[in-house]
Amino acid sequence: MVMQNRRQFLLSSTVLGALAGSALRGRAANAVHPAPLTLGVASYTFRKFTRAQALAFTRRLGIHQICFKSFHLPLDSSPKECAAAAAEAKAAGITLWGGGVITLKTPGQVRQAFQYARAAGMRCIVGVPYPEVMDLVEQHIKTFDIAVAIHNHGPGDHLYPLPTDAYRRIQGRDPRLGLCVDIGHTVRAGGDLREQLRHCRDRLLDLHVKDVNEAGPRGHAVEVGRGVIDIPAFLRTLREIGYQHLLSFEYEPHPDDPLPGLAESVGYVRGVLATLA
Repeated sequence: MVMQNRRQFLLSSTVLGALAGSALRGRAANAVHPAPLTLGVASYTFRKFTRAQALAFTRRLGIHQICFKSFHLPLDSSPKECAAAAAEAKAAGITLWGGGVITLKTPGQVRQAFQYARAAGMRCIVGVPYPEVMDLVEQHIKTFDIAVAIHNHGPGDHLYPLPTDAYRRIQGRDPRLGLCVDIGHTVRAGGDLREQLRHCRDRLLDLHVKDVNEAGPRGHAVEVGRGVIDIPAFLRTLREIGYQHLLSFEYEPHPDDPLPGLAESVGYVRGVLATLA
């Protein structure tokens, strides 16, 4: 059924795209179009590979933004090592925009994460800040001018199973304290993905894009387009709410050979986005 729906979408999109083409050509030349969404990669995808390999894979996919997990830049790296990692990414034509997911439970972990991010020139920390250090996290955001995007982890996460659980804790705080919504974990936790995104729209800084085979705690990640998440509806919602940040692919299956499944996922999302443009 999933594959049938996927084929029906692609077929209907081709037909509708052809029909819409003539109508679009007839619109005023100064019509306003939404800004294109930017694709990125969470390097957890390449957790079994070196940093150089992770960058090479990302470049092969035509993606130019990456968020390093500690596999590819350890949290205790020296400032010189952090700068070298950023330079390596830049040489590959890729921006090291963030780091994470990073646990922020103690004052020491908060200080380390921000110093690490600053040394690497990162714009964002994707993290899990505990309530007891939230004030300190906000202070560091103001001092370092580095954003923090809280990552929800679905069933079993006692802090932030859903994006709205994090959203409630950051009301009234610095706008650079926002969310990285993991769409797979959101669906696994029973959340209505589209409503979660609409509710949290003013705090969305990043999205971890994936698909899952089941909308429940037993669900596991699969290639985007093969699971139960309505990806076209998800992407339409992003257009509706004016989201203009990253779509970061976090591909979890097949850690020893992630590139084929990741390429399929990226291609599917690009195809859907093309029909929405």
